[in-house]
Amino acid sequence: MTIATTTATQSLTVDGVGPVDVSFTERGAGRPFLMLHGGAGPPSVSGFADLLAETEKVRVITPTHPGFSGTPRSDALDTIRRLALVYVALLDQLDLTDVTVIGNSIGGWICAEMALLGSPRIGRIILVDAVGIEVPGHPVADFFSLTMDQVAELSYHHPDPFRIDVSKMPPAQQAAMAGNRAALAVYGGTPSMVDPALRQRLGAVSVPALVLWGESDRIADPDYGRAYAEAIPTARFQLLTGTGHVPQIETPQLLLSAIRDFDKSRIRSA
Repeated sequence: MTIATTTATQSLTVDGVGPVDVSFTERGAGRPFLMLHGGAGPPSVSGFADLLAETEKVRVITPTHPGFSGTPRSDALDTIRRLALVYVALLDQLDLTDVTVIGNSIGGWICAEMALLGSPRIGRIILVDAVGIEVPGHPVADFFSLTMDQVAELSYHHPDPFRIDVSKMPPAQQAAMAGNRAALAVYGGTPSMVDPALRQRLGAVSVPALVLWGESDRIADPDYGRAYAEAIPTARFQLLTGTGHVPQIETPQLLLSAIRDFDKSRIRSA
């Protein structure tokens, strides 16, 4: 079954950023989830958002980071932390409470920064193979020096089904991919994809956190993920077997099961 989705754009004015238009899709009804995509763009989370909304009977909102998928990005919106400010403002505008924020890759980094902003609207966070911290001996792969084939090799437990040939894509799709890559470079800071101060700052996170990591992730390896969890006082780390950097694509049912178990722990605590 394909769950119905709606698309909307909210115009926000964010302190330190200015006016921003945020496009997002949403599906389902119930308790709110905000799902943040990584460098692969909105399509990398849309299928999982459908699955989550349908199986768990929840409302899932999936924004497009400004600059991705051909959307405009103002010059002032140039860091992950400022993007986090935008999404906290979106939660305010939509008047959401008890929000579970899920982020993959740079989406996980945004998620961590949102938690540090202390919004009372955020109930818990789930980081899925996030980047953003600096871990000596465990660098984040230099995405910008890699071919798309190499990215697939590092991102999946079984990469062959997920390889893409950019030369065979329509020109519009190639242009969108190039735009995504340019926006990613601005937000993440080419080529490092880290904020050297983030790891220490994570000690201030106070909401419950789950750090999920694919055992075959070679964009950011599992020890990097363990370091992420250790930096967050409220976090629990869980390794996902037989999957890589984007489990929402490669093993969606496995990711769903981990999220469901974390949600059950919330209910027990309540």
